[in-house]
Amino acid sequence: MKLSERYTRTIDWFKQNMPKAETELHYSNAFELLVAVILSAQCTDKRVNQVTPALFKRFPDARTMANGSVEEIFELIKSCSFPNNKAAHLHGMAQMLTYRFDSTVPDNLEQLQQLPGVGRKTANVILSVVFNKPALAVDTHVFRVSARIGLTVNARRPIDTERQLVENIAPELLPIAHHWLILHGRYVCTARKPKCAECGLAHFCVYFENNGTK
Repeated sequence: MKLSERYTRTIDWFKQNMPKAETELHYSNAFELLVAVILSAQCTDKRVNQVTPALFKRFPDARTMANGSVEEIFELIKSCSFPNNKAAHLHGMAQMLTYRFDSTVPDNLEQLQQLPGVGRKTANVILSVVFNKPALAVDTHVFRVSARIGLTVNARRPIDTERQLVENIAPELLPIAHHWLILHGRYVCTARKPKCAECGLAHFCVYFENNGTK
């Protein structure tokens, strides 16, 4: 099967079977999503959603968080993974957002990546989810699922996956494609025991063809 056909069939399947796909993180504005995505690194969305209500009640905006302390942020997020690092990142991010960006979350990759705790993946989430820009964040699910289906070839790093997906998916579909792949990886194409028997993509999936998983 040609790569172009694999992309067409994959996109068509998702359009039909997952017409609505969005982040499972709870947020009400760009600042809250930025905080939630920073917290979600190596942590489940479910856990983050348990932590953020109290965090946002105490720190409803960047300026409030910037004027708070790392110690207080830590106490509110300590059930997340790596709370020490994340507390420091959140405080530093809030300070930079307040004093360099006038409390406004930037809408471009370069400025977002200047914020403490914000790498390319987090920046791309903000660009696609908040600003609906043609960006595609690559997490472990996107990386794994893209390779298994055969959408990417010899992609050894997340940036390789991102480049191949962006090259082959229409710009207007990139924001939702990010969620298609994440949700498929979270609930169907799981890391250890992919549910190939339940997968509508199995009949043209490279992983299924090579492993014969039933």
